[in-house]
Amino acid sequence: MRALTLLLLGALGFGANAGEIDQAAALKLLQQPATVLIDVRTADEFAEGALPGAVRIETPDLARHIGALAPAKDTPIVVYCRSGRRSSAAQDVLEGLGYSRVVNAGAYETLAPAFSPD
Repeated sequence: MRALTLLLLGALGFGANAGEIDQAAALKLLQQPATVLIDVRTADEFAEGALPGAVRIETPDLARHIGALAPAKDTPIVVYCRSGRRSSAAQDVLEGLGYSRVVNAGAYETLAPAFSPD
């Protein structure tokens, strides 16, 4: 019975898993000036191209550096990576640290066109 209840809640959109990609929510959040944009890719990936204003912090380093970047736990934070997997893990880390407004934007390649001047 509990499994059926969880299945129904998931189908209705309740109980979304942390780490799910929500690019629309990320783009909306990025319109707010206080939003922190974090790229969790490697230095080499970042050097090949990054979103304007993004700060590079790899997921294993988030706990050590996020406090200086976003001291308030209600700071809106958007994370992205190459495919969405590392940004999902980063979202989990940040939420585990108590950050309440974290959105996984997914892959750099799918986000970059939204930032192009065309």
